[in-house]
Amino acid sequence: MDDRNAPPLNPLPLVVWALALPMIAMEVVLSLAERGLVGGATGVGWRLQALERFAFSPDLMRYFLETGQYPLNGLHRLISYPLVHGGVTHALFAVVILLALGKMVGEVFRWWAVLLVFFAAAAMGALVYTLVLPGVRAPLVGAYPAVYGLIGGFTFLLWVNLAAVGANKFRAFTMIGFLLGVQLVFGLLFGGGYEWVADLTGFATGFLLSFVVSPGGFARVLQKVRQR
Repeated sequence: MDDRNAPPLNPLPLVVWALALPMIAMEVVLSLAERGLVGGATGVGWRLQALERFAFSPDLMRYFLETGQYPLNGLHRLISYPLVHGGVTHALFAVVILLALGKMVGEVFRWWAVLLVFFAAAAMGALVYTLVLPGVRAPLVGAYPAVYGLIGGFTFLLWVNLAAVGANKFRAFTMIGFLLGVQLVFGLLFGGGYEWVADLTGFATGFLLSFVVSPGGFARVLQKVRQR
């Protein structure tokens, strides 16, 4: 018999809403401003101002590394760039992935582990994007490296479960393979930069960090594998 008191939508962990709502609010305000519905004449430039304030700049990070100076009002960009996107479509896909993967990871990981995976993936994605591609100057914007970190966490959970039942563990990497393939196709058809380097780094960060921050950590992984 159906539960009439069940919520129409599966509830999301609060930590996922804490990550998603600022992104949603930012995009709503910027989109309305671009249409002249809020902010008046100055609202049209709000997205550019948000990008100037929050986007990650590889050149700025290289300057920090060269001078050995790391002011907080510049380092914040390592974790602030997921907040602002290039447009509605850019933000929509990021939020959808965040809600879907955040739910699955957040129902297993502790709230602080979800935050750590999200922001560590964002920071590592930005750093590798800067160091591996010394000639790149395009800024990083959008939550994709961070949500790829959650994809890494979800892949870790699949990998452990497949190992526990003796199945092919490489099946856990189907999702990331598909997503990177889609990115490659879109890049070939419509042109694109090297943001995929940050995305892939975010995934690897989330996957590897899960060995430490998942419930039971590496000991749980070993136990699952030994139960085969």
